[in-house]
Amino acid sequence: MSRPLRVEYPGAFYHVMNRAIGGAQIFADKRESERFLDNLSKSVERFALVIHAFCLMPTHYHLLVQINEANLSSSIQWLNVSYAAYFNKKHERKGHLFQGRFKAILVDGDEYIKELSRYIHLNPVRAGMVEKPYQYPWSSYSYFIGRSKSPDWLNTDWTLGSFAENKKAAEQIYREFVEGAQLDSIKNPLDDVVEGFVLGDSHFVEWVKDSFLRDRKSDEIPQLKHLLPRPSVETVINEICQAMRSREDKIKQKGPKRNIGRDLAIYLARECTGLSCKELGVIFGGISGAAITMKCKGVISKLEADRKLKKKVEIMRRKILNF
Repeated sequence: MSRPLRVEYPGAFYHVMNRAIGGAQIFADKRESERFLDNLSKSVERFALVIHAFCLMPTHYHLLVQINEANLSSSIQWLNVSYAAYFNKKHERKGHLFQGRFKAILVDGDEYIKELSRYIHLNPVRAGMVEKPYQYPWSSYSYFIGRSKSPDWLNTDWTLGSFAENKKAAEQIYREFVEGAQLDSIKNPLDDVVEGFVLGDSHFVEWVKDSFLRDRKSDEIPQLKHLLPRPSVETVINEICQAMRSREDKIKQKGPKRNIGRDLAIYLARECTGLSCKELGVIFGGISGAAITMKCKGVISKLEADRKLKKKVEIMRRKILNF
């Protein structure tokens, strides 16, 4: 198995996650959670990190981190080793605490910080541990909505500033953004990760490749073979028109309910382009994001029942993605 790519540069944002070996509990009580956060605060000072969000779950943790130096690997390794030493001593155990290398996704901060912050803060809700994210004591959410005084090492201003200039107004809007979300309908931002390590639009992906990976060989780094810009909706529609012998206007405009070409275009556009359901709704005749989701669910059901159609769609997908 190839090692995950690490691209580090000053100012970069990352979603960092690490999990305990074998699904063991690593934050079983208040003292352990407090110790990890104390170590996290020390890592901020030692490595000049900026922490934009965090959530400690019983078996793993999530961090939204920005670095000021190209030192993500060394800083997170220090954090993990320091906590593991404390945990092992407390529980009279030996060996590794975390499974393998930590996962770090390079993030386009301008585009995905809001969605990732919400994703991190909703982890305890998705896990059924609490009904509201502010009820969970081991995440940064309460600091974002003004229920608790934020520690000096946590930066809430960057994220809140994207909602409103006034902090009180931003806190309220952010709370509505997080708590008003329907868990079964909001898109997981991590679904858009390219080759397991970068999250951003096609321009950001191309910039990362050109700036940091141009001189590295694809046979040495398998991820580079598919590190390509996302295709446009026009590319998807053109392929559908050719494969289904349809017209672009018939694909884009609302019309008869039984229009398999249009349904497949919507499904493949959501799968391949990285656009949100709301954005796709505008393109496909001004329908709602919820309607896009329902269309896609209908296509998935058709593909499960029709192997020939499923094979045809896979061929179209590969052409669209240039695989």
